[in-house]
Amino acid sequence: MTESSAAAAPALKKGSLVRLKRQAYAGSLESRASDSLVPGYALEGPGEILAVRGEHAQLRWRRPVPDVWLRLDQLEAYPSS
Repeated sequence: MTESSAAAAPALKKGSLVRLKRQAYAGSLESRASDSLVPGYALEGPGEILAVRGEHAQLRWRRPVPDVWLRLDQLEAYPSS
């Protein structure tokens, strides 16, 4: 990734609101280990980053579902309205 694109993309950190990038998730190890249908709430967002460890983030969705760990490159910042 170049410096300009890294600077343009907001850093994802604890407390950030995010959603899942369908293209980055499709075919990944995480998608093969999960249900074949991606839940709509993950694609629509927002989910909140609870913790960041290396290249992974722990997410909590605003639904009664378990927290999940996903790679940071599979996430994008939730657009503010």
